[in-house]
Amino acid sequence: MSGSPAKPLPVVVLISGGGTTLKNLLAKMATEQLGIKILRVVSSNAKARGLQIAADAGIPTSVISPKEYLTPEAFGVAVFDACREAGAEYVVMGGFLSYVQIPPDFENRVLNIHPALIPAFSGKGFYGHRVHEAVLEYGAKVSGCTVHFVDNQYDHGPVILQKTVPVLDDDTPDTLAARVFAAECEAYPEALRLLSTGKVRVDGRRVITAR
Repeated sequence: MSGSPAKPLPVVVLISGGGTTLKNLLAKMATEQLGIKILRVVSSNAKARGLQIAADAGIPTSVISPKEYLTPEAFGVAVFDACREAGAEYVVMGGFLSYVQIPPDFENRVLNIHPALIPAFSGKGFYGHRVHEAVLEYGAKVSGCTVHFVDNQYDHGPVILQKTVPVLDDDTPDTLAARVFAAECEAYPEALRLLSTGKVRVDGRRVITAR
């Protein structure tokens, strides 16, 4: 298959907070050919600032709080029912802080971005500044970000793409985080652009892009 699809790739974005990933995707959609359409934004937090970003962009929103469900499984069912109802082909996690089980029909269709080079500095407990603190404590010379498919283990699904950044001798967690975030702002749109071409396939743990 070659070329871009006639219609943009339909996605739902999951958020829990400020919506920085959502804001970045909207900016890329406004200035570049990204090949996606955001059908709905689903938040696990009614007070998430990202809901206003979505509303300002004219994107429908839903709030599905884990507090309203008796079990994590029931919460996950509600989240993916909303994605199905919206017609999503892919689900983009944009700072979604609630764990959900990935149902079989969404296998290799849910994306996340991690602020390190998986499998380094990843897994349960590695998120936010904790990741950058661990990179500096270890003395690593490079870090970066990883866009990957989500499975039912933390930071474990097949890797779509990675971008590296240098770790400088005078870095703090804040300065390293800023450099990694700049890479994230390019990596997530790039991964979605690849998927929108229809050239990506998954073979076991390998994500292969046709040339």
